[in-house]
Amino acid sequence: MNNASNKIARRGVMLVVSSPSGAGKTTLCNGLLQNHANLTMSISVTTRPPREGEKHGVDYYFVSRNEFDKMLKNGELLEAATVFDNFYGTPRDAVEKLLARGQDILFDVDWQGAAQLGKAIGDELCRVFVLPPSGKILENRLKGRGTDPEEVIARRMAEAAREISHWREYDYLIVNDDLQTAQKQLDAILLAERCRRQRLTSLPEFTDNILEELRDQQSAGEDQERAEGEPL
Repeated sequence: MNNASNKIARRGVMLVVSSPSGAGKTTLCNGLLQNHANLTMSISVTTRPPREGEKHGVDYYFVSRNEFDKMLKNGELLEAATVFDNFYGTPRDAVEKLLARGQDILFDVDWQGAAQLGKAIGDELCRVFVLPPSGKILENRLKGRGTDPEEVIARRMAEAAREISHWREYDYLIVNDDLQTAQKQLDAILLAERCRRQRLTSLPEFTDNILEELRDQQSAGEDQERAEGEPL
């Protein structure tokens, strides 16, 4: 943003990035976080125990199952999911506070999480889906990792088909054929969303001040013209 737009207070951007495994979402999201200082990753609540090195409030908000169920019942979670018998969710209060401060938040969720966030937040959410150039290239990328057996790759390919079938539910689509190009496109989406009129909370006051200045200048010019036209 330029200096003028920096004077306009704005609400933060909720940016969801989804993709099938192997499409390059993680690399693109890491690049986005490195390129934009005012962007932070959403911190989820979870019922799973912390792993070595993980910190409460930094990596996750670690809660008990009872606490999680209470948050869900009271509408304190924007979305929730179950992964390997553990429960995860996005805390509404923490997100609202960050957005009100103009902090942009990145969400790494699948199409189901994106749908839940969209239902809870509405038009405030920006959804980006990252596509592979082709199914064959996606399969080659998964095999190229060298970490998964054939049956796991087959399962990931089936999951990819389900994920991609929901592409119409997203606002933007990026085909990750060239990583550098895809990164520029994702950066551009965030920059454009920051300038969306509905997010600029002090825009009415900012434009009113400009209009008042213009009216004052016009009035001063008219006064000067009248003064110069009066006979000596």
